[in-house]
Amino acid sequence: MSAKKFAVRGFLLQLFILLFLPLFSFAQQKVYYFTIDETIAKPAQRKTELAVKEAVNQNADILFLHLNTFGGELEAAENIRTLLLDATMPVFVFIDKNAASAGALISIACDSIYMSQGASIGAASVVNQTGEVMPDKYQSYMRSMMRATAITNGRDPDMAQAMVDPDVEVPGVSEKGKVLTFTTTEAIQFGFCEGEANSKADVMKLAGVDDYYFVEQETGFIEKIILFLLNPLVSGLLIMIMIGGIYFELQTPGVGFPLIAALVAAALYFAPHYLQGLAEHWEILLFILGIGLLLLEIFVIPGFGIAGIFGILLIITALVLSMTLNFGFDFSFTPPTAIIKKIAVVLGFSTAGFLSSIWLGMKIINTNSRLGSIALKTELGKETGFISQDLTMNALIGKTGRAATLLRPAGKVEIDDEIYDAVSEYGVIEKDTEVKVVRFENSQLVVDIL
Repeated sequence: MSAKKFAVRGFLLQLFILLFLPLFSFAQQKVYYFTIDETIAKPAQRKTELAVKEAVNQNADILFLHLNTFGGELEAAENIRTLLLDATMPVFVFIDKNAASAGALISIACDSIYMSQGASIGAASVVNQTGEVMPDKYQSYMRSMMRATAITNGRDPDMAQAMVDPDVEVPGVSEKGKVLTFTTTEAIQFGFCEGEANSKADVMKLAGVDDYYFVEQETGFIEKIILFLLNPLVSGLLIMIMIGGIYFELQTPGVGFPLIAALVAAALYFAPHYLQGLAEHWEILLFILGIGLLLLEIFVIPGFGIAGIFGILLIITALVLSMTLNFGFDFSFTPPTAIIKKIAVVLGFSTAGFLSSIWLGMKIINTNSRLGSIALKTELGKETGFISQDLTMNALIGKTGRAATLLRPAGKVEIDDEIYDAVSEYGVIEKDTEVKVVRFENSQLVVDIL
C-alpha cells in the first residue's frame, strides 16, 4: 500500500470517529440517582428538590430514587409527590425493604416501581405521633391524594385508596376492615410493581435500559448544614434556645449573652426554612416585630404588659408559619393535621425551653452547684451577733426633737443635736415642728407632733 493511500484511509477513519462516535456516546443514558432512607420530613423533601433540579440541569434521562422508609410527615410527602409527578423525565423508585405510609404515596408518584425481595408497600393511614389512627376527616385528604396519584400513573385507584382506608374492600385483593399492604410478589401480581430487583443494576436491566451510567447525588457542605438544621429535632432545639434566651433576658434586662444566643438561634432557624421556601419575608418580619416589642417591654416600658404579650404571640405565630407550606394565609396545600402538628411542636418546644430556663436559673443560683459561688452562702444569724436592725435606736423612743426637714411622710429629725431618718406617723409634719419619737420600726424612727 502506498503512503498516499494509507494517509487517505487514516483521514477517513478519523473523520468517521469524529462524526459518529458522539452518536454512540449520546445513546448512553444518564441516570440521576439519590437515596431517601430516613423518616419523611423536610430533609427528605430538600433532597428531592435538589435531585429534581440537578437532574434537569444535567439533562438526565432518568431520575432514580432508592427508597427505604416507614413514613413521616404528610406535608413533606405531599411535596415530594408533587415534585416527582412534575418531573420532566421518567422516575424509577427502588423500594429497598419498606415504603410504608408516606413512603407508599411517594412510590406511587413514580413512573416505575421496583421492589427488593421481602419488601412491602402500603399501610398509608394518617396516624398521630402515638401511632393512633386519626379521624376520618384527616384520612379523606390522604385517600384523595393516593387515588389521584394512582390514576395519574395508571395504577388501580381503589387499591391505592385501600392502603389508607380499611373500609375499602377490593375483591380478591383486600378484605374490609384491614388496611392494604402489598408484599413484593403481591405488588407485581396486582400491577403496583414492575418487578423484583435486588440492586440498582437489576432495576435497570428489568427496565430494559442496557447502556447507561449513574450520576449520584452529592451533598455539599452547605447543603449538609441546611439538611441538618431542617431536622425537626434540631429546629425544636433552636426554638428552645430562642425562648430560653428571651426568658433570661426578661429576668436580667440588658443586652447580654441570653439575647445574643436567642438571636443566633433565630438566624439558624429561619435561614434554612427561607431557603426551603417555607419562611417568607413577612413571616420573618413578624418574628422581628415580636422581638422588637419584647425589647420595648424590657428597656422602655416598666413591668410586663400588652407589648410583651403581643411580642410573644407574634414570635410563636412566625415560628409556626415558617414551618408551614402556605401562600399568604392560603393553607389549602397543607393538611389540617400538619398545621396542628406544627403548632404543637412550637408550643411544646417553647414550653420546654421556658421550663428548662427556669430549672437552669435555679441551678445557677443553687449554693450547692459549681456556679453557686456567685451567690452569698454565709448566714448572718443572731447567734453570731448579727441582727436585722440597730437596736440602740430603741433608746430614742420617747425623746423629743424637731423636724429638720419637711416630713411627707419621710424626712429627717434632729434629736440631741443628731440627725436621724424618720417617718411621720400621721400626715405631713412641717419643718421645725416639735416632734416626739413614738416607736422604732423598719429601721426608721416613727415620730408624731408633740
